Amino acid sequence: MKEWKQFLGPYKQAVAELKVKLKGLRSQYELENVHTPVEFVTGRLKPLASIYDKTLEKGIPFEPSEALAKELPDIAGVRLMCQFVDDIGKVVQTLRQRTDMRVIEERDYISNKKASGYRSYHIIIEYPVQTIHGEKTILAEIQIRTLAMNFWASIEHSLNYKYKGELPDEIRHRLERAAEAAFRLDEEMSLIRDEIHDAQKYFSAFKETPDSDYGEQKWKGE
Repeated sequence: MKEWKQFLGPYKQAVAELKVKLKGLRSQYELENVHTPVEFVTGRLKPLASIYDKTLEKGIPFEPSEALAKELPDIAGVRLMCQFVDDIGKVVQTLRQRTDMRVIEERDYISNKKASGYRSYHIIIEYPVQTIHGEKTILAEIQIRTLAMNFWASIEHSLNYKYKGELPDEIRHRLERAAEAAFRLDEEMSLIRDEIHDAQKYFSAFKETPDSDYGEQKWKGE
């Protein structure tokens, strides 16, 4: 277990650092008083159980190694959520231009959705982590998706876990239809994004007004 902790240490550090850096994007856009394409950021370290399942799938030894690090580029994972589909492209372009990471692979599951209906944009990066033994460059995955895509993906993941990847046909078909419905929602929201931006700016300004009683009314249910 000590070997695994040492092996996963840089990945855990990378997740923490990337979350801080990518959350900083939102703050920077807010300071410029422009629409931020980043709604919120989450991150996770791949559990050992999931790593074990992947090694079985890929036919590689379940042990800390360079081979495992190369075959599993998503041990460190960060997810960025956006309000609109168009925001995803802006985030991707921003990540390509950064000098503290290097994009080495992109997978567009939005233009080319998976058979299940899954949509998301995946980027594999090389990221340097500073350790007491010097710099160590690891692979990490950044997933970029809308809130609607994320809701669907979370439900699909839970159902796949429950049925061990063998979804009943009825549920699978319903998920496919739900995926299309979620994407249509994203498309409709994109058509009125200007109105949404204006409403959000107005709402934010209203909340910050000293004599605003919005909060009191909200709690009273008015």
